[in-house]
Amino acid sequence: MQNETDKEYTVKSLHSDPLSWVEKYADYLYGFAMSRIRDEDVAKDLVQDTFLAGLQRLDGFEGNSKEKTWLTAILKNKIADFYRKRSSNNLKVISAEETVQDFFDAESGHWTEKDYPRAFGLEVDNPLMVKELGAILNDCLAKLPGLWFSVFSMKHMDDLASELICTELKLSTANFWVIMHRTKLNLRACLQKNWN
Repeated sequence: MQNETDKEYTVKSLHSDPLSWVEKYADYLYGFAMSRIRDEDVAKDLVQDTFLAGLQRLDGFEGNSKEKTWLTAILKNKIADFYRKRSSNNLKVISAEETVQDFFDAESGHWTEKDYPRAFGLEVDNPLMVKELGAILNDCLAKLPGLWFSVFSMKHMDDLASELICTELKLSTANFWVIMHRTKLNLRACLQKNWN
């Protein structure tokens, strides 16, 4: 005879098997978190929080999507919460803005001579070059101020709408576009400096 706990677990596990989550999804979720957070300890914590939240919400999982997709969605929410908390704690747009050089001539509005865009010379058919550029890009992303990286990764890695990012991080539309602009300028400058 099954007791109530066993019966409840049997019903819940029709669509999901939490006992296999770590084995099946921990590496994938950790890699996903690392690509957006770039802090091993925080990424590990977020994956653990994802599993815990999944267990707490297991009765709401109806099997309409794959377990992996469902857990990834929970992790995305955890990452957004992390960005929101981090941006509200101590990161200010103004202080980040003050640390960036001006790439444009004040009078003409055109690129300064030293910052003028140059071609990268990337051969897309050469996997070694693509891998090397990826490593350099990761290093450049790691050098960004935290808020800038958060905004950039939410927009270009998670494909979130600009309005949602502004709401999540409590940014004005103007601040969002300034951050995006400055981030792209800094990434371009960093890539040009470090790429052959």
